[in-house]
Amino acid sequence: MLDDVFTQLSLVIVAAGVISIIMRILKQPLIMGYIITGILVGPAFLHLIREKGAFETFSEIGIALLLFIIGLELSVTAIKRLGKPVFITALALLGVMASIGYLLGTALGFTPIEAILTGLALFFSSTIIIAKVLSDKKQLSRLNGQLAIGVILVDDVIATFALLYVTTNTGGTLDAVDVGFLILKGIMTAAVLVLLGAKILPKFTKFIASSQELLFIFALAWGFGIATLVHAIGFSVEVGALFAGVTLAHLPYVHQIGAKLKPLRDFFIILFFISLGESLELTNLASAIVPALILSVVTLLIKPLVVMTTLGLLRYTKRTSFMTSINLSQISEFSIILIVLAHSAGMVSSQLSAVITLVAIITIASSTYLMKYDDAIFRKLEKHLHLFERSVVNESQHRAKAYPLVLFGFLNGGDKFLKTFHAMHHRFVVVDYDPEVIEELERKHIEFLYGDATDPELLADIDFEKAKLVVNTIADHFVNVALVRYVHRHNPDAIMICYSNDYNEAAELYRLGASYVMLPHFIGSEQLSSFIHTHGLNKQSFDIYRKKHLADIDKDGSL
Repeated sequence: MLDDVFTQLSLVIVAAGVISIIMRILKQPLIMGYIITGILVGPAFLHLIREKGAFETFSEIGIALLLFIIGLELSVTAIKRLGKPVFITALALLGVMASIGYLLGTALGFTPIEAILTGLALFFSSTIIIAKVLSDKKQLSRLNGQLAIGVILVDDVIATFALLYVTTNTGGTLDAVDVGFLILKGIMTAAVLVLLGAKILPKFTKFIASSQELLFIFALAWGFGIATLVHAIGFSVEVGALFAGVTLAHLPYVHQIGAKLKPLRDFFIILFFISLGESLELTNLASAIVPALILSVVTLLIKPLVVMTTLGLLRYTKRTSFMTSINLSQISEFSIILIVLAHSAGMVSSQLSAVITLVAIITIASSTYLMKYDDAIFRKLEKHLHLFERSVVNESQHRAKAYPLVLFGFLNGGDKFLKTFHAMHHRFVVVDYDPEVIEELERKHIEFLYGDATDPELLADIDFEKAKLVVNTIADHFVNVALVRYVHRHNPDAIMICYSNDYNEAAELYRLGASYVMLPHFIGSEQLSSFIHTHGLNKQSFDIYRKKHLADIDKDGSL
């Protein structure tokens, strides 16, 4: 019954569906559900996956699609702008984690080569985990997201050379000529792709985009083709797929490409996480628990401290430094691959393979939770993080966009303001933290920013000096106070409208400079009193008003 791939795939997807429902009920990250599914369907338990080669191929497709779509949301300009902090942060992590890993490995009784590889394993961060969570949270375009993606891109390049070192110990040789030739091929390939993306492809995009089906197959062909080419040269599929996306990032139809590929990406990336769980070796774990716990604690504490310190010295805000550090607080699936290959080459013992596998499970699980609740954690720790922020910071590392009209929060009556904004024929943006709202805005092609209204990095994306009207429908006094102060500081001439449920809080907002504070019960009572004054006790007038109100409610049921 389990001889064909379709049956195995079907059973695995059914198992993933059941476990995902349980994880959703328990309000746990679905990524952990996929990994748990992999462990359950693996050889240690149900042993449903027999065609490992097929599932490994599915995983590679998921990786390529995920990194390709991320590349579509980056740009050469962004990479140039963030090049210095990305390289400095990556090198700081490499130096510190490699040194600590070597010292700890030696103290734990590892051989010198095992200690060196342990340090490298602790240095790498998970490309797939980081990319998936940032994509789900709509934070790929945020500064902390771009910094994290940049660092793991450098990780992947270093990983390529680490892999070369390990594979040459099976009998080959590696010298400076080989390394130099690989770098030269990489530079030449990058130059050709940049030329194609900037000069050749724009001439054909209008023709390609004339058919949605053609656009879809072109995107797949370009993404997989470039990923395969770069992999053939000697670099990883991740690097190739990411760069394939970057070369298309400036094209006008990039949004449609990403939208069409995301459902396909989601399916295959689920299979990647399942395969990751299925491949985890559960043997020799008993004796590996203590060293794995030590290395996991070091990874979860030291890596974030290194990132926050480095970015703080580079004058980034404590929020950006903290969020970036949380993103990088795990080891990579590549760390497992590196140690497994080293074990195959006879360089390390099976015990080290078990240790690194357990460290991967612990840190990936922990960082997934940390990334999910990073905003709440930051608010708890914010007052203790001033050590990681210079007195003068770069509040924004990129050019803010000018929006004359800005709306914070959509669900609490924001749709009414959106209709007014449309009628005013001015550019506007909606800021919201609800993923479902963001997806709906994206489908409607309404400009949006995803994130916390009190996040200074998000606010820096908006040029408030050009704003004419700012509306906040979020009835949170802390958010109101923060926004009123921020807007008043950057543009005291802008109209600032807030939403509150308390008269005393409204009075404070007025003192801080709010132009108008909406008090729903006050506005509702005022409007109804005016209606009664006009129509008296004529029930027919109320019936007419009631029908009009119901019609408006029915019509406003969706965006």
